[in-house]
Amino acid sequence: MKRISLVTYLLLFPVLLFAQKYPVTKSEDNKVSKFNISYPDNYSWLENMDSDEVKNWANAQNETTNLHFEEVKKEYDIVRKINEYDAFASNSLPTKKEAYFYTRYIVEKGKPTVLFYRKELNDQAIELFNPFKIYRNTTATLMNYNPSKNSKYMACEVSTDGSDKHEIRFVPFDKANAVDDIIKNIKFSRMSWNKDDGIFYMRNRNQNTFAKDSTYQLYYHKIGTIQENDKLVFDATKTGNHFTYFIKKDRLIIIESDCKNPNKNYYSASLNEEEYHLQKFLELDDTMFTFLNYNNNKVYFSGKEYDWGEIRAFDLSNKNEETVFIPQIYNNLLVDAVFTEGYIFCKYKTKNKYYVIAYDETGKFVRKFDSPEGTTFDIKFYDPKSNSLYISVYSYTVAPQNFKLNIESGEVRNFYNDYIVPKGTLFSLDHFITKSIDVKSRDNKDIPITILYKKGTELNGNNPTLLQAYGGFGVVSEPNYDSALMYFLEKGGVFCFAEIRGGGEKGLKWHKEAMRLKKMNSFNDFIDVAEYLIKEKYTSSQKLAISGGSYGGLVVGVAMTQRPDLFKVVIPKVGVFDMLKFDQYTVGRYHLDEFGNPETKTDFENLYSYSPYHNIKENVNYPITLIITSKNDDRVPPFHSYKFAARLQNRTAQKNPVSLETRDDSGHYGKISTYKSYQEDKADFYDFLLYHLNK
Repeated sequence: MKRISLVTYLLLFPVLLFAQKYPVTKSEDNKVSKFNISYPDNYSWLENMDSDEVKNWANAQNETTNLHFEEVKKEYDIVRKINEYDAFASNSLPTKKEAYFYTRYIVEKGKPTVLFYRKELNDQAIELFNPFKIYRNTTATLMNYNPSKNSKYMACEVSTDGSDKHEIRFVPFDKANAVDDIIKNIKFSRMSWNKDDGIFYMRNRNQNTFAKDSTYQLYYHKIGTIQENDKLVFDATKTGNHFTYFIKKDRLIIIESDCKNPNKNYYSASLNEEEYHLQKFLELDDTMFTFLNYNNNKVYFSGKEYDWGEIRAFDLSNKNEETVFIPQIYNNLLVDAVFTEGYIFCKYKTKNKYYVIAYDETGKFVRKFDSPEGTTFDIKFYDPKSNSLYISVYSYTVAPQNFKLNIESGEVRNFYNDYIVPKGTLFSLDHFITKSIDVKSRDNKDIPITILYKKGTELNGNNPTLLQAYGGFGVVSEPNYDSALMYFLEKGGVFCFAEIRGGGEKGLKWHKEAMRLKKMNSFNDFIDVAEYLIKEKYTSSQKLAISGGSYGGLVVGVAMTQRPDLFKVVIPKVGVFDMLKFDQYTVGRYHLDEFGNPETKTDFENLYSYSPYHNIKENVNYPITLIITSKNDDRVPPFHSYKFAARLQNRTAQKNPVSLETRDDSGHYGKISTYKSYQEDKADFYDFLLYHLNK
């Protein structure tokens, strides 16, 4: 092989890096006019995602992106390293449902996880459900599971292609009598058992994968029968209303959200009768009320006038008389409330810290347990025999550590047994620095951010940095252990997560301040945090990458089109980019409260002002971009990414590479079916990041 000098290589490098060739993408002359605003939509043909033309185009884009990854992996290929890191990671506690304990294990790295159960915590695990044995397909993934009341049967919800449309299989615990029942076309559904007899589920009627969602019907399936004979229990087809449901003792409870007004209707039916006669027992204003629980004829709720969250209750026999069970704690966000026999366990979030308080059934304070700073935890289960709460504590850089909290004495002990064994941490606990600080927004709001970097890292403005956020729908984002992120930090990287407005990290108002016409606050917060990181010498615009998924993909798309000068690399995942059409596909119709209605003038003008696809300018060279979507994503359809990529690529001003990756056999959550595919997906992300940030 002919060698070239370093000087020659450096001279050639800009050409090598930016000479990425894209598949030919036709641009149709398609002008749209709405509310006196005219705009081009030249790539609307990419919305026909089932056509051969669009499929071929997406495949050609993948081929181009794969060629680029081949170059990337000559310098960075970290999958082996993060697998080594994972070998040191400890496991979380099992999940308890009804009588038994459940864990999903990786039996083979190239096949889906397998569900095991234990009758007691220290029993050897017994295999219960292996999706590969049934489907002979490595994409068939167990998404959820729920045992019947007396643990006679297990209902297993499976995604066969990554999409949100699933099917249910049943497994008997005694393994003596096979159950052939299959329920198909379920979506956004619980699997609520009527004792051991059958389950309630929601059926989807969509014929087209990406059409507006049509999950309007609740059915009951009796074990040992065919799906065609299932009983229709509740139908919201005519109204288009959304509903949820659950079982409480011997009653079915349905909560229906009225799409035309803020009311919620509550229905109940006895499970002891052959026919389920639903009766409306409550109607409440949803703008003032968040339902939490129903027990012994009492409704537990959180009033929306209390920003940080509290718990109230009223008896159905006297709806006008409310009792404050657990008052609001100012600046301490009530994240979750777990109701058990005897206790209410409340998980709270404050700055850089989470904790749990045990209250008795009357709302009286019993005990408080603090999680270490920089960590969060999952409440796994309560054991009434030992009067103990079991939790798993973790952070971005600490794998799950398991604890047993005694409610009576306050004793906190690490929990291990023969199968949940202790492991030494990969790095010392002070190996990484975690900072939690507030950044002032342009309108003087305090934006909480978390910054991580390796101890000893020189903060000189030259560090490769990854900034992420979510910030939508009132979601409270918590840290997750990530071995690939640890590798990035080990290589001198800085990570920052911003709790921008639109999320729920600072209560209900924090969400409301970035809804509909105030949506730009969310994006401005993100941009302000990026400017702060540059100003404070954590990084520079030539070393800063941004990424986000789903709603976070929208945040990233807006940031790069509003302020392309701030970023070197942009990686949006399954993002929403055409905000003028978001409501026309899949679940978009449920999000009008969040974004506004494109069919009204004021909302349309606001959506148009920030819609990433419509705000691409012809004369701007946008940052290096990797747009990631999934072929079977029926939550945020891939056309959003297709159109965004096509318009970015097809401009003479665009010199930085814009790559599009469409993941096959995947849905909204990406390549999650096997450990191997999941780790390879994460490795690709950080390979791309390090390659471009370090050039």
